[in-house]
Amino acid sequence: MPARTAVVVAGAAVLIVETLAARLVAPYVGLTLESYTAAIGVALLGIAMGAKVGGAAADRVGPARVVAGALAAGGALVLLVRPLVLLLGPHLPLGPASAVILVAASTLPAVTVLSMVAPAAVKHRLQDLGESGRVVGELSALGTLGALAGTFLSGYVLVATLPTWAVLAVAGGACIVLGLVTAPAARPGRNDIALVLVAALIAATALFTVRSPCDVETAYFCASVEADPQRPSGRVLRLDNLRHSYVDLRDPTHLEFSYIKRFAGAVDGRFPSDQPLRAVHVGGGGFTMPRWLAATRPGTTSTVLELDQAVVELGRDRLDVDAIPDLDVVTGDARGSLRRVAASSADLVVGDAFGSLSVPWHLATREFLHDVRRVLRTGGMVILNVIDNGPKRFLAAEARTLATVFEHTALLADPAQLDPDGGGNFVLVASDRALPDEALEEGAVAYGDNAIVVSGAGYDELASGGPVLTDDFAPVDQLLTPYLAR
Repeated sequence: MPARTAVVVAGAAVLIVETLAARLVAPYVGLTLESYTAAIGVALLGIAMGAKVGGAAADRVGPARVVAGALAAGGALVLLVRPLVLLLGPHLPLGPASAVILVAASTLPAVTVLSMVAPAAVKHRLQDLGESGRVVGELSALGTLGALAGTFLSGYVLVATLPTWAVLAVAGGACIVLGLVTAPAARPGRNDIALVLVAALIAATALFTVRSPCDVETAYFCASVEADPQRPSGRVLRLDNLRHSYVDLRDPTHLEFSYIKRFAGAVDGRFPSDQPLRAVHVGGGGFTMPRWLAATRPGTTSTVLELDQAVVELGRDRLDVDAIPDLDVVTGDARGSLRRVAASSADLVVGDAFGSLSVPWHLATREFLHDVRRVLRTGGMVILNVIDNGPKRFLAAEARTLATVFEHTALLADPAQLDPDGGGNFVLVASDRALPDEALEEGAVAYGDNAIVVSGAGYDELASGGPVLTDDFAPVDQLLTPYLAR
């Protein structure tokens, strides 16, 4: 029996499932620190349970049977991970507890069963107690190397080149095949082999037939483009569980979402209407703002820093992104990409990057905003989209952080959003020169948004309720937890 190979493959499959878990559940419970924590915690629980159960089973029924059976059954359960997420996810409320429930329901069985392989393989190899240290150490090291291979293959190769279902098919299929290869040593009956084959067939059928809501499963998002039934040329880009962007393919000046209207109003309130701008966009999504700027301010150049190349390609295929003039798209993490943007080169920086409902923490800190200020010309302006709800602790923290970097700051929001339980998309604006509050408000109203400007003492009062976010302390997901739980 190839015990070493079994331990390596099982270890790799466990970490592939763990790596994919947060990505799989994100459309239903968000892509937050809680969902990543759930993926890690559930995997560790499964490894612990599998080690105990596998060792006890090896003593009772023999290690060869446990290794072969755990590989085959675990492989079938790996194939079921995605179908379980797709079937259970829509029925769970948004919240941290749901992340644990969905991750556990979909991945815990597979991880637990595959983790039974290692202790059974140890018992199979251990013929002399005098060699126990060497055998246990060797197989433990091989299992860890398999886990490392699964982690790096998933993160650097498989997810970047294959859809999630295909990655799970490879991992689950490898385990099933190896289980059948090792089966002769366990002397299984015909019924045992038939049962394995039937289970594998059912799991594979579920993997290929349970439909995903995504048009594209990217390395980071479940992405889809939906038509607007009320507007034939309207399109909505959905990333995971967030309606991220709205684009009118025939009318680039049409703005649908309230926060985008506030963006446009802030731009018009700050800069003369005939002035072309140099803009940097942190986050691309549906490329609504670059499209609008190009249409309303001919000659404007936009540099878009977008993490996900697959989202860019989806925009090119479905949202006519290539038709936007003077557009430069830079793919990669926006924090690193911004460092390569020349100092004092932009009139406008637009922050609209999200991982599910939260701004990625490293794009919310004081250090990041200092780099934004470096890029802006004198008199330039930064506009940030922030999603929050009562008690609005993250909004307060980001507002306070922004005020530590820029002398002049303001908030654009609907009055109802400022109620204790109010929430939604808030727009923060900042500059090194005084902001024309009245013009900012009039600009938003001109686009049909009922926004008011909060600045001065009102802004300071709102910001006083949150900490300054730094690279050393930026608990963005925890500050947002009340929103996610509701």
